[in-house]
Amino acid sequence: MPVWDDLVGQEKVSEQLAAAARDADALVTAVTARTPVPEASKMTHAWLFTGPPGSGRSTAARAFAAALQCVSPDRALGGIPGCGFCDGCHTSLVGTHADVQIVRTDLLSIGVKETRELVRRAQLSPAVGRWQVIVLEDADRLTEGAGNVLLKAVEEPAPRTVWLLCAPSIEDVLPTIRSRCRLLTLRTPPVEAVADILVRRDGVEPDVAAVAARATQGHIGRARRLATDPSARQRRAAVLKLPMRIDDVGGCLKAAQELIDTASEDAKQLAEEVDVKETEDLKTALGASQGGRMPRGTAGVMKELEDRQKRRRTRTQRDSLDLALIDLTMFYRDVLALQLGSRLAIANAEAGDTLERLARGSSPESTLRRIDAIAACREALDRNVAPLLAVEAMTMALRAG
Repeated sequence: MPVWDDLVGQEKVSEQLAAAARDADALVTAVTARTPVPEASKMTHAWLFTGPPGSGRSTAARAFAAALQCVSPDRALGGIPGCGFCDGCHTSLVGTHADVQIVRTDLLSIGVKETRELVRRAQLSPAVGRWQVIVLEDADRLTEGAGNVLLKAVEEPAPRTVWLLCAPSIEDVLPTIRSRCRLLTLRTPPVEAVADILVRRDGVEPDVAAVAARATQGHIGRARRLATDPSARQRRAAVLKLPMRIDDVGGCLKAAQELIDTASEDAKQLAEEVDVKETEDLKTALGASQGGRMPRGTAGVMKELEDRQKRRRTRTQRDSLDLALIDLTMFYRDVLALQLGSRLAIANAEAGDTLERLARGSSPESTLRRIDAIAACREALDRNVAPLLAVEAMTMALRAG
């Protein structure tokens, strides 16, 4: 299966990347054979993939990285690089190719230290592949200092190094960096296409896949999780009941606390799965004794790991809470659609009775104010406002309408 099949509903982007991969393949072949290099080429050294959450930015970047490393013999016969089966494609997609560095962060930002290491690697020649490819999945999380470090590497790239940056929008990347990248904008995949891939690739029942795709409005990752994880469906169902539980101040405060507790529980579960293994692996690498006693001089390293794990739990909690707020926004969007008689498909059809009751009992203006209150809460969380205070303010605003 060609690597481009992973790009759901992105036909135009797939065509552009396939054309660039063909030119990149011809460029490397010409350099290796010492023949004239093609003049007109759709290949460039830096790319910026943008699009809404769930559109498949990182998937597109990985597919392109695989196509650049494709070693299928069909290329010599006119085949498009990116067969999906050869060693170059397979190892690139699973993240084990020696010349494909996939960078993602589970922290709140990417700092100067990590970026300098990427820049150092980018100066190296490919070890076994055709290109040295750096995929930065969270380019929007670069600090200002890290962005300035990256800028020089993008301005003066090594001959066979390619940067693939991913961000929600061009505004999330420094203007000096984005001006040196070729921009590719992905769209939100159609709901039907997401449901189809859940059935074909993940073996999800068609009815479950349709509900998950509709509920997440084309967000591939969230749809997969919702379709395959019963606990995710339970948490979402609890969020959708919140609008009916905020009749008084006590109900507002209790609902806010439960949202925070659920997000904290998600972070705790991840910590239990990852932190213990990370800590034990580091202790072993540092030569901890049988009784767990650490060698001298290693306290600082352990403290650094603990700080990193704490920052990761903070981000996980925020991500989980933000996901709940998105679900809540979609709920009120459905209420507004009913109030205005819109023909838009209802995302939360399973909560039809509740939607109808709220639509009849309030006005479109109050529903819009509630949607604005949720947006204000998300913005407050981005500004590091205490989560409980931000959510309590939101639930009180939802009650007021």
